Amino acid sequence: MANVDKAAVEQVLSAHKDKYTGRTLGEDKVIREVVVDKGEVSVKLQMSYPCQGYLPELVDQLTDLAKSVDGVTDMYVEATVKVTAHSVQHGVKRMENVKNIIAVASGKGGVGKSTTSVNLALALSAEGAQVGLLDADIYGPSQPRMIGLTGKPESTDGKSIEPMCNYGIETMSIGYLIDEESPMIWRGPMVTQALEQLLNDTNWNDLDYLVIDLPPGTGDTQLTLSQKVPVSGAIIVTTPQDIALLDARKGLKMFEKVEVPILGIVENMSTHICSQCGHEEHIFGKGGGETMAKDYDITLLGSVPLDISIREQVDGGKPTVVSDPEGSISHSYREIARKAAASLAGRAKDYSAKFPNIVIQST
Repeated sequence: MANVDKAAVEQVLSAHKDKYTGRTLGEDKVIREVVVDKGEVSVKLQMSYPCQGYLPELVDQLTDLAKSVDGVTDMYVEATVKVTAHSVQHGVKRMENVKNIIAVASGKGGVGKSTTSVNLALALSAEGAQVGLLDADIYGPSQPRMIGLTGKPESTDGKSIEPMCNYGIETMSIGYLIDEESPMIWRGPMVTQALEQLLNDTNWNDLDYLVIDLPPGTGDTQLTLSQKVPVSGAIIVTTPQDIALLDARKGLKMFEKVEVPILGIVENMSTHICSQCGHEEHIFGKGGGETMAKDYDITLLGSVPLDISIREQVDGGKPTVVSDPEGSISHSYREIARKAAASLAGRAKDYSAKFPNIVIQST
């Protein structure tokens, strides 16, 4: 058997381009080890974003590339994921127990932002990340029902509260602390204070991502988020309708002004799928999200149809990603999650935790 050229194997593997990051595995230093034993090659990969659904495809592609090298008969791949913390707004301190905060926003209500938020959080979890979900809509909290949780969170010390957990993710919402039918008749300062407390007084457990479901608009809550909450990136949810796109552009501009990078756009209700015959129709217009993405040179993360099953599943407390994990809509949400996480992985990293504190003492 001919000796296998290890350098040739490393070269072909390093030149392969990740379809989500758009960069080669060599550029992202994904390949951590290559071992050649006669005709067998063993490779260790360390992915920078959660991508369980992509790994089988990636392994097949790398195996074919390795076998193109003379003498290679088989390849074994061990893949791990290491999500790192990324930089946030200037002057805002990153949370120690949360690596990255992703804000999900919309310019107007009724575009399915909360439904997108909960399914995005569950999709990131399904892809292999540790995920939390914060419901920042103080006036209209909907995440407790969507995530299928009732009851009140516990506090062991009377100062902080434990997150409520379901389907493998941690959650917090003002909805856990009040009656579902009680209106929140609060002025802006009370609302922003409540948001800060829900974020900072919850004992989040070493999260890779905390998804924040923002209320619609560009008001007090969004301003507090941009000034005091360490956000790594934002996702804009819109529908193809012109009116929704007008407001979505305002939300995008707001994040640009406060130096929060936009990870991409999700076009919700892109088409309507008839529950009786399966006919698909663009009832809210066509191509709006794609046009907006091109206008602002950002990524269209994906499109989700207007399907009655999505509404039924979140109303029943079991969102699509967990109720129908192998369905086409769940695949769309997981594709959105991978694209968003990969987009964030390409952003500047936060190395502050790696530097020791310097203490000057007089002797």
